[in-house]
Amino acid sequence: MAFLDQHPALGYPAAAGLGLLLGSFLNVVILRLPKRLEWEWKRDAHEVLQEEDIYEPPPPGIVVEPSHCPHCKHKLSWYENIPLFSWIIQGGKCRHCKAPISIQYPLVELLTAVLVLASVWQFGFGWQGFGAIVLSCFLVALSGIDMRTQLLPDQLTLPLMWLGLIASVDNLYMPAKPALLGALVGYLVLWSVWWLFKQLTGKEGMGHGDFKLLAALGAWCGLKGVLPIILLSSVVGAVIGSIWLYSRGRDRATPIPFGPYLALAGWIVFMWGEPLINAYLDYANLR
Repeated sequence: MAFLDQHPALGYPAAAGLGLLLGSFLNVVILRLPKRLEWEWKRDAHEVLQEEDIYEPPPPGIVVEPSHCPHCKHKLSWYENIPLFSWIIQGGKCRHCKAPISIQYPLVELLTAVLVLASVWQFGFGWQGFGAIVLSCFLVALSGIDMRTQLLPDQLTLPLMWLGLIASVDNLYMPAKPALLGALVGYLVLWSVWWLFKQLTGKEGMGHGDFKLLAALGAWCGLKGVLPIILLSSVVGAVIGSIWLYSRGRDRATPIPFGPYLALAGWIVFMWGEPLINAYLDYANLR
């Protein structure tokens, strides 16, 4: 995509538009994938337990079923489904039933557009930029799902990890060895914390999806990126999580999703990890 690199006045608006479209699709993934998975789990549980099979229609799929209002089920026309702008023009309400439309829709679309722009700004419009866009989209979807349901589906974490490993085969961001070690160490570190916490307290301190997400981030950021991701996500999670618990009047035993903090830290380390680490080492006189 050398043409877009040479003509940023065309490339960046195109990237912003692509980001809005991707954000619209990610909204569908965030809302529909957990419901679809829950339906499949219930169906499989009935089969395993040999219980009476009660037919329950499947929830809408991610690709086939058209977008509709979650309240009145009105199928949206194309002009009602323009990312970000339709929500603004309609005042955040359904044009038919006037029910409020969640602010999640424009926020996810706008966030995705910003991340896509940052990806091409940092890596250009070639394969590295494309890979950064893919990583960003996965992290937005995983964060949204975890915030809503406290789930990090294998259907997203495992493909993300494999894509990072495949990219390393062609040395897109790093050689294969540090990517493989990053995935391995990323998984084992959080698994060890989970296992030790369970032995000491008898409780599970985090979900298994967190192990797999850190493994995926390790595949994209390499072995050197695992420790900064853990430290940054822990600090950000502790600060924001404490503020959220205090504002809601909840105690510290209330479970909070850790995936968004891992995703945020992983994205930052992926984009600017080495300069940030070098700046810290210089500041602390550690080299």
